[in-house]
Amino acid sequence: MIKLIITDLDGTFLTSKSDFDQQEYQRIQALMHDKDIIFAACTGKQCERVEELFGPEASKDIWILGDSATRIKHQGQYVYESLLPNTVGREIIQTLDSIASDHVIIACTPTAAFIKETTPEEEAQKVRGSYAVVQKMADLADIQEDFVKITVFDPKLRCFESVKSLQSFSDRAYIVASEAAWIDISNHNVHKGTTVNELQKRLHVTKAETIAFGDGFNDLELFAQAGISFAMANAFDEVKARADFVTKSNDENGVLRTIEKLLTTFA
Repeated sequence: MIKLIITDLDGTFLTSKSDFDQQEYQRIQALMHDKDIIFAACTGKQCERVEELFGPEASKDIWILGDSATRIKHQGQYVYESLLPNTVGREIIQTLDSIASDHVIIACTPTAAFIKETTPEEEAQKVRGSYAVVQKMADLADIQEDFVKITVFDPKLRCFESVKSLQSFSDRAYIVASEAAWIDISNHNVHKGTTVNELQKRLHVTKAETIAFGDGFNDLELFAQAGISFAMANAFDEVKARADFVTKSNDENGVLRTIEKLLTTFA
């Protein structure tokens, strides 16, 4: 029996234009509601940005595992978070500055997603696509809060190479290049798999009762925590190989089509 459906957003649930078919979602959401199935979004996006995407009414029914799955938010309230210690985060930021001067470091705290004042506006706009609360500051080393996460956006697509220079932090932080343009850094041993497990315990849902959708390398732990996993047709080949099934792409409404088929066949 299916009790929990979890989907990544970018490259999975959302189209290449960062939107989704809202009418179709409302129809499928009604089907899930009738069958007492819980729907969750597990994403690198800031929780507030997810609420903006789904709207105030629809987001009330969604469990949001946001900020690279370092926080769980439901009905406007945070019910879980695991923060990266400030000293570790600032050391990582210093190392990132030494790796390249032209990638964008997004330092997220409970207050906001901070970027440097020198960030070009085009790249700042890209950041705002995932973060609702963004602030600029002269020096990220001045941040005094613990970090929700640290993210790197590299329009030159060097993240698979850059991440190698961060391996000395692997015993103090979880670090993954989800794709060539993005690196996500969170508290040690905190990733989509561990946070999904936290949600499952809260909801009294088992791994066997969970379905997951994803497309990137940061979704592999999500797949491992699901009874059945689906990779999108547009996913990396290595991710497809680790999934139980491959479904239609994010631009073909693959998640919602698959959910409808599952609900009419198995749920």
